[in-house]
Amino acid sequence: MDKEPKEESAPPEVPSHRVRLPGWLVKEEIGLGDAVKRVTYRIGIKPCAGCEQRATTLNRWVSYSRRQS
Repeated sequence: MDKEPKEESAPPEVPSHRVRLPGWLVKEEIGLGDAVKRVTYRIGIKPCAGCEQRATTLNRWVSYSRRQS
């Protein structure tokens, strides 16, 4: 019996959430992954191979931007 190879489907795209913060708190739009990366870098945690992938995934899920006045 020949089995047809299953097509690998991409994971379902999770809708992105945008959190609006006051202008004095955020100057430009930044993703959650980039925010976590900055904090861990500042406290001295060295990035591993999976860190960039996690940051990219978190950036797709949540981003922070300025609140429109």
